[in-house]
Amino acid sequence: MNTKNVLIVEDEEDILKLIEINLLKNGISATGVQSGEKALEILNKDSFDLVLLDLMLPGINGIEVCKQLKNNRATKGLPIIMLTAKGEEEDIIKGLESGADDYITKPFSPKVLMARIKTSLRREENVDYNRNSVINIDKLYIHPAKHEILLDNKPLKLTSAEFKVLHLLASKPGWVLTRYNIIDEIRGEDYAVTDRSVDVLMVGLRKKLGEFGSYVETVRGVGYRFHP
Repeated sequence: MNTKNVLIVEDEEDILKLIEINLLKNGISATGVQSGEKALEILNKDSFDLVLLDLMLPGINGIEVCKQLKNNRATKGLPIIMLTAKGEEEDIIKGLESGADDYITKPFSPKVLMARIKTSLRREENVDYNRNSVINIDKLYIHPAKHEILLDNKPLKLTSAEFKVLHLLASKPGWVLTRYNIIDEIRGEDYAVTDRSVDVLMVGLRKKLGEFGSYVETVRGVGYRFHP
């Protein structure tokens, strides 16, 4: 694996230095900044493989930074792990809904943090963003170019929306996708999202998947993930 470059956005200098040291020990390049404004500035000039983003920052907070990155075509696919001292469900949901891919609460174990970072970097390496590539997970085969799905060697008939959402989830196994992520993918950013519209879609998809419907997991209060 080539050397990875991680941007740390953390206003507490002690925590910033601790993370930098642990990243360097694990052969990962680290760049640290202490404000959301500085993070956006440096991301406009340099490329990174992952961002560790504190939720509570002076000036532009982590939620706003995350939203701006996810709304920018150049940084939309950049993995973001949210760091927060708040462990309440509401704050976690806000972070994930703003586009964060994962979160970890303070105080945290450096070993646990490094494990989460490495997992995210490996996951990003393994994700093929080419929409024409075939996805094979267990007995499920998705052929985007043919708009065809085989399940246990049998064709699976899905609506266009069901096909898109299954392809989205299966292309990022283990990732938690919010209802907003799903609607943006299948309907576009300007489509009015409702919890019920997504949930009804998922009910129909699970029914057609039969015994494999359990692969599509509900993450309470957040959204869905594909977890074989």
